[in-house]
Amino acid sequence: MAENKHPGPGMPPPGPHGPGHGPKGGFRKPKDMRGTLRKLMRYLGRYKAHLTLVVALLFISSACTVGGSYLIKPLINDYILPGDFRGLARMLCVMAAVYILGAACSFGYARIMVHVSQNTVAKIRAELFDKMQALPLKYFDAHTHGELMSRYTNDIETVSEALNNSFASVISCSLNFLGTIAMMLVLSPLLTLITFAALAAMLMVVKVVGGQSRRYFAAQQKAVGEVNGYIEEMIEGQKVIKVFNHEGAAKEGFHQRNETYRQAGTRAQIYAGMMMPIMGNLSYINYAVTCCVGGLLAIRSGDLGGLAAFLQYTRQVSQPITQISQQVNTILSAVAGAERVFEVMEAQPEVDGGKVTLVRVTEDHDGSLAEADFDTGAWAWKKPGGELVPLRGDVRFDHVVFGYDEDQTVLHGISLFAKPGQKIAFVGSTGAGKTTITNLINRFYEIRSGTITYDGIDVRDIQKESLRRSLGVVLQDTHLFTGTVADNIRYGRLEATDEEVEAAARLAGADGFIRHLPHGYQTVLSGDGGSLSQGERQLLNIARAACANPPVLILDEATSSIDTRTEKLIEKGMDRLMAGRTVFVIAHRLSTVRNAKAIMVLEQGEIIERGDHEDLIDQHGRYYQLYTGQLELD
Repeated sequence: MAENKHPGPGMPPPGPHGPGHGPKGGFRKPKDMRGTLRKLMRYLGRYKAHLTLVVALLFISSACTVGGSYLIKPLINDYILPGDFRGLARMLCVMAAVYILGAACSFGYARIMVHVSQNTVAKIRAELFDKMQALPLKYFDAHTHGELMSRYTNDIETVSEALNNSFASVISCSLNFLGTIAMMLVLSPLLTLITFAALAAMLMVVKVVGGQSRRYFAAQQKAVGEVNGYIEEMIEGQKVIKVFNHEGAAKEGFHQRNETYRQAGTRAQIYAGMMMPIMGNLSYINYAVTCCVGGLLAIRSGDLGGLAAFLQYTRQVSQPITQISQQVNTILSAVAGAERVFEVMEAQPEVDGGKVTLVRVTEDHDGSLAEADFDTGAWAWKKPGGELVPLRGDVRFDHVVFGYDEDQTVLHGISLFAKPGQKIAFVGSTGAGKTTITNLINRFYEIRSGTITYDGIDVRDIQKESLRRSLGVVLQDTHLFTGTVADNIRYGRLEATDEEVEAAARLAGADGFIRHLPHGYQTVLSGDGGSLSQGERQLLNIARAACANPPVLILDEATSSIDTRTEKLIEKGMDRLMAGRTVFVIAHRLSTVRNAKAIMVLEQGEIIERGDHEDLIDQHGRYYQLYTGQLELD
């Protein structure tokens, strides 16, 4: 193998992270090294033939690297000193062939490892994404979006980097080191002892100086994370900063974090910078001592070629040690990253013991139902025994108790019923439990006690996919996906035709502004629909629910982001959307629930009042206070 250029005898190039301290920012130690490696090996096990070939190429490459240096001895002793130039030319051709073979093997195993690593991390990434689709909302409540995103970026990328380079590099460097030491012992055991003494000093430097460097790089990594987080927060909050004239305090906060970052970075670079001159000088000292002692031995033995070959080994013996120290840190960081990925993949998935499914049915002349083999017509619940129950939208809560964790109860014995086609409204202060009730209908969370039935069937007996297919939800927080306007509306029902999409938009009152967009329904939205107003985004959200055409509809403050004029424009459309459906409405404006069949007033997880609008006004209770307060504000 061709020798790398480096600043001193035996001193390898520092690499992008500085010499001997591994990845910039240090590494995270895995909690279960052996267990995580076993899991990784299960993924790599699909490439046994590739990995066997990689190992074979590594052995050949290392043999060429070590053997090529040994050929210096016969080159000098047998051809240069005797003046055999024809033999010298043949030997140079042999050396060239050895190095070319080594280079070809290195290229070969590197290409194979790229193939293996990219396919492996693609498989891990796909399984991680699939797993996240199966996790309950409770898991996402307990983990920030940034934390979960880091699994796809930082953690999987460290695994990819290690598989691409580090694992093969550690094996190659280990083989080169062992081969080099073996050949040095063959050439001169005495000179090898001198090299061992220098290597011991280098290892001590790597341990002491490199350890300090890692510690300060870890502090620098923490500081840069705080700086980046602060900058992101300040950029997102620029409007608030300017409204409250907070520029000075914002700059002061940044300067403090920037100074901490500077101090940590300075110390890290000082220790990293010390490594090169110390290692370089030790290498020069080792080389000089080896030259002096070896020269005396060569004069006595006449083995000038052996001395030249040994000096070549001296130049390259410390290179594997430094490279391994770098790559081991990368591998440890990769294993820690893989461990974090596997923690997500081993998380408890969403529990679904439901056996009742949702099917399309047809009605015979005698009124009996039969399962249809097409995707139109009425819906019905299909029980495990084959019994079909018409989907009507009868939802009932019976003494439901729920809490997001064991230490806190959010709902206290909630009982209510919604008959098919009824509109039920929930009102109350923030945190009263309004949204929680609708989340329980969807089985986003499991109740502690009590029952929730849907058409007489316990919702825990219904498959979650079927249950949620029968429900349409319009959330207060809109989310639009990158794609056309039509695609975003069609998200409610992927098989909907263009005509059905446009009909849903007209029903929601969104057709007018959509046709004024540059490309109408084919206008591409990105950045969560950032080019649209909040009201327009919510109209598309309502159109999406209309496209789904569900028998039960949940409106979670669906019109809170729409101005009064826009609300009046879509009121008729919303009425058409709600017609014939069981509707649960979480009201932000009490004026939107006046026509509800029943209004539930919640406070601290309990229903304190219930009735229609007139009944609640006559009671002069909490609803009356809320309603008259709103009118006064108006």
